[in-house]
Amino acid sequence: MGLKDSFIQKVFFLDTAPLIYYIEGQSNYKEKLIELFNASHNGEIYFQTSALTILEVLVQPLRLKKLKLAKQYEEILTNSANLVVFDIDIEISIQAAKLRANYNLKTPDSIQIATAIEKNADFFLTNDKNLTRVNEIEILTLDKI
Repeated sequence: MGLKDSFIQKVFFLDTAPLIYYIEGQSNYKEKLIELFNASHNGEIYFQTSALTILEVLVQPLRLKKLKLAKQYEEILTNSANLVVFDIDIEISIQAAKLRANYNLKTPDSIQIATAIEKNADFFLTNDKNLTRVNEIEILTLDKI
């Protein structure tokens, strides 16, 4: 497949779904995600996400008592050299409120996108096609990679 040249040395903000698909490997996007994560591991691209992602990915494994999977998520999100996790601060909250007001987004989506914008990500990687209407950052769905 090969990464597009326009992706090299760019920062991808990871929404929750692509991370779940990658770690659990149960999606049609497995090969694309393996390629992206390998590119990140090799320093060709960079990943960011927010602390909200940790909350979102842990709920289902904890609910289902899949503690090994929950620990795997924690490990990847807190110890990956090529992934920066940002806390949610006042500037992100203000940006999220603007996005929520302008696009009628759900609060978690507005926080994720606001974090990507405030932390200067080049792309917001999601599988939520509804978010592609946001204009402040380039939204990439897995189908578009």
